[in-house]
Amino acid sequence: MVILETDRLILREYTPDDFSSLLEILSSPVTMAHYPKPYDEKGTRRWISWSMENYEKLGFGWWALVSKETGALLGDCGVTLQNIDGKLLPEIGYHIHHSYWRQGFGKEAATAVRDWAFTHLDYDTLYSYMTEGNTASWRLAQAIGMEQIGAYEDEEDGLLRIYAITKEKWASL
Repeated sequence: MVILETDRLILREYTPDDFSSLLEILSSPVTMAHYPKPYDEKGTRRWISWSMENYEKLGFGWWALVSKETGALLGDCGVTLQNIDGKLLPEIGYHIHHSYWRQGFGKEAATAVRDWAFTHLDYDTLYSYMTEGNTASWRLAQAIGMEQIGAYEDEEDGLLRIYAITKEKWASL
């Protein structure tokens, strides 16, 4: 099911048929450099299953990010509920395969997801969090209007930055 369209992208729900394409993305050591480790086949299947469960339970989740021009799966972007420093918060997250970095796909997708979330969900604030060293991710958060509101130490991931944007700030953009 298509959720969103932008000029260059379709964001749609994952299906089991996305396994091979998503495995290529999530198993890449370059793309997943800021995760504890790249995903294997089992982890990728779990990612798709978790996404599909979120669609059913919450009505949102991580969505497949597909190029309108080529039909290729470029990554994913969406909203999930994440444990951020001990609180379950609505997070905008994104993964773009490294071969598509620096082409604006992340910003285009995250902007569309931010707008969708504030118009379809009942949250006053949206968050993103990432490792301290993930410069591209925190710059993308800033590019969609988020500001750093804190940081915390995580046993597995080290120092994590927390970014947020309020509905009020979003409405003034």
